[in-house]
Amino acid sequence: MTSDRDVPRLRAITRTLAATPDLLSLADPRHPLLWYRGDRACVGVGEALRLTFSGPARFAEAAERWREIAAAAEIDDPVRMPGTGLVALGSFTFANRSAAESVLVVPRTLVARHRDRWWITEVAVLSSDDPPPSPDALELPAPQPPGSWAGTAFAAPRAGSRAGEPVDRTAPDSAAVDAYLSGVRQAMHRISQGDAEKIVLARQVSGGIAADDDLRVPLRRLAERYLDCWTFAVDGMLGASPETLIRSTGGAVSARVLAGTRGRHPESAGRDAQARDELLTSAKEQHEHAFAVQSVVTALSPHVRELRTSEEPFTLRLPNVWHLATDLGACLGERSSSLELVGALHPTAAVAGTPTAAAVDAIAELEPFDRGRYAGAVGWIDAAGDGEWVIALRCAQVGAADPETGERSVVASAGGGIMADSDPEHELGETVSKLRPITEAFAE
Repeated sequence: MTSDRDVPRLRAITRTLAATPDLLSLADPRHPLLWYRGDRACVGVGEALRLTFSGPARFAEAAERWREIAAAAEIDDPVRMPGTGLVALGSFTFANRSAAESVLVVPRTLVARHRDRWWITEVAVLSSDDPPPSPDALELPAPQPPGSWAGTAFAAPRAGSRAGEPVDRTAPDSAAVDAYLSGVRQAMHRISQGDAEKIVLARQVSGGIAADDDLRVPLRRLAERYLDCWTFAVDGMLGASPETLIRSTGGAVSARVLAGTRGRHPESAGRDAQARDELLTSAKEQHEHAFAVQSVVTALSPHVRELRTSEEPFTLRLPNVWHLATDLGACLGERSSSLELVGALHPTAAVAGTPTAAAVDAIAELEPFDRGRYAGAVGWIDAAGDGEWVIALRCAQVGAADPETGERSVVASAGGGIMADSDPEHELGETVSKLRPITEAFAE
């Protein structure tokens, strides 16, 4: 497919970096651009190019637009690894009709590492007045000094009304919780009527931070506490996701499916082991997980070869929850990029339900809010189409500063898969567990 529209011509220069900087210290305190997991990470400084998309074709349009830009770019990259050369970081909405934008951002400067390899990339638009980058003048950005952090507690605790009821520390009042519980019951009714087999319902909690608060504080907390997750920040969407939607490097494709959850009890080894064992032996959780795996297999099959999965689900231990997990691997088919794979996979049964179309329609009716980029896709893509994308979970969207109040809104979301035999109180407790990474990261 070709286009007669103007294609910005970019020049990207990558060079090996001898220094080993603290990547988070380089990020913009108020507008960080970050992809981080231990010794595989990158931070962007400034913007060379921003592309926005919306509607049902947002993934296909982004993939094609990026292919055009990459083909027209001048790339000087002797490092030649996935993530070197021209790279964009992206965040895409969950729903086709979302009022939020999906975005690809090309950083002006990208500093990155893959294990013991470090590099720096500078990008310029050749038609702009700015001079193009020179291989002899690539400079490591200066660390940004630590800023203020007052944080947000989101809301006061809500006491349980009876023994055993989850104590929800993220609901401003009982009305929001009651609305969620009502939605769960309505979803269960629809499922019992045969309208769907599974519907994933979410709820949102809100807080606010000062306009000049340093967002690297919650990001560092997430990166240090959730070592098995990807910590990310793209256009105000911050989080630490445990679920890799797709990874494509050199023709090798991998993915991890998470569905089925139990809260952790780290204070008691016995209770924690019991929660893990209940997850492994729960017919409801295993059924939900099988739906999620099958949805990924069905979506990927037209785009890949030699698709394989782990034989049985395994438990993934995170600081706050146990998850049932399945790993998938495959070989990339022709004429596909990581963004095409993201578009084929989204939304998975893990964040929407089964059948997908019916579940998405139910979500639009039962959730009293626009999910925005929550449960969408966030990640990166390079000029070769390689990339890594996760589902935007354990996350919050930070808004622009309000000129009157001097605050930035923070909206966190979490949900769970509703089945015919779900327990609404248990589902509420699951959202409390899933919100905990963000509520703790944004605390004072």
